[in-house]
Amino acid sequence: MLWLVIALLLFILQILTILIGEFRHPPKAMAWLFILFIIPVVGCVMYYFLAKEYNRRRKVRRRGLSARSDIRLVGSKLKASDPEWDDNQFKNWRHEQRLFALLNNIPGSQVTYRNEIEVLTNASEAYPAMLEAMEQANDHIHFEFYTIRDDGVGKQFQDVLIRKAREGVKVRCIFDGIGSYQLSSKFTDELKQAGCEVYFFLPIMIAFFNQRINYRNHRKIVVVDGLKGFVGGINIGDEYLGGNPKLGFWRDTHLKLEGDVVYSLQHTFLVDWLFVSGNRLTDTSLFPEHECRGRKPAQIIDSGPDAHWDAILEMYFGAITAAKKRLYITTPYFIPDASICMGLKTAAISGVDVRIIFPQKSDSSIVNYASMSYFEELLQAGVRFYAYQKGFIHAKVMLIDNLLGTVGTANVDMRSFYSNFELNAVVYDRETLHRLESDFLHDLKDCREIKLEAFEKRSRWQKIKEVMGRILSPLY
Repeated sequence: MLWLVIALLLFILQILTILIGEFRHPPKAMAWLFILFIIPVVGCVMYYFLAKEYNRRRKVRRRGLSARSDIRLVGSKLKASDPEWDDNQFKNWRHEQRLFALLNNIPGSQVTYRNEIEVLTNASEAYPAMLEAMEQANDHIHFEFYTIRDDGVGKQFQDVLIRKAREGVKVRCIFDGIGSYQLSSKFTDELKQAGCEVYFFLPIMIAFFNQRINYRNHRKIVVVDGLKGFVGGINIGDEYLGGNPKLGFWRDTHLKLEGDVVYSLQHTFLVDWLFVSGNRLTDTSLFPEHECRGRKPAQIIDSGPDAHWDAILEMYFGAITAAKKRLYITTPYFIPDASICMGLKTAAISGVDVRIIFPQKSDSSIVNYASMSYFEELLQAGVRFYAYQKGFIHAKVMLIDNLLGTVGTANVDMRSFYSNFELNAVVYDRETLHRLESDFLHDLKDCREIKLEAFEKRSRWQKIKEVMGRILSPLY
């Protein structure tokens, strides 16, 4: 009898540990409690190593904030050109000063005005553009990706990085410890032997024992000589060119940037570099003068557990609630938190044309079930969902009226909002917005719309899988 009392007390202690640790995030607490009830003790051990956010996040935040304050001295050279838009650009913002103030006051981010922006649709456009820019590097290449593969595409980029390093160009690489865990040591050794500096962001074993495995660097950054930059959803691997037989055609979006906004991209890389290497880069050549004559407003917004703000979530929420006519979203993973869900429902009910493209064929079945658990309530509010049929759609794009668009690494899911290190570019000029809209409307042609009447008739087993996916969704 005594052992039963002890077991019960230990179980209650495990429950209290999760409730105290996750009291700010009820959905996450529910997910961990569900696991604890299914596998007692083991669930608590898993929580200790994989979650325990209240403890681990403070450590990451302190280290990250230290990095940000150090790099800010270098980032002070970030060019803030004349904050004037021409009348055609500005007139759409005359009645949106509150949203503009929010975006322009996000810590560590600011709208820049002397920029050129090129939309790169799919890896077939992005890879040649990145490789060409890297080939022209004279001073440095900063190369940061969540995933890089040791395959045909990976070898192409490796060859250029090695060749430029041997020419005297400073090459610095950051790969995520989870996203690139399959990368061979031979691949990285060849980079290092050529003179490239290579670091992994929280390698898997170190992250596990430091209780930080849940925090991943999901960013994709290329900066060449401080003058050209690339950001978006595309990693480095054959699958992004359709090389994965299961997923087939891979639809994605990337941006090529020139001008003031590249300084912001550079700043983010330098913060990450200090985080992984402990080295402060303060060379003024990292922020060179540029001759970009473009007048396209843009800004870089990064977010992660090292910051006090959930900046990308704030940006998404502010933009969604400001929509008056249209709200177009493309995302491979749709697991919104309560604020985003309410924002989408409110927009649709008020007459905004809300359309969301998601993949019919996904690289994660459980995530797809979790995503579909949100469909019914949003369909009832008037949100329209479109399942992409051509292959796997991985682009992370949002368009709000003719006000702004955002392209980057953040999905519309809780992992991107709260746990990952993410990076989005926000664009405001009509030309770029028109191109993004054109791509979205083209993608709709390869989609099947989900109708409420048909969706409500799905099987009971399908609904059970959705419920299970929804309960566990805060953990992936």
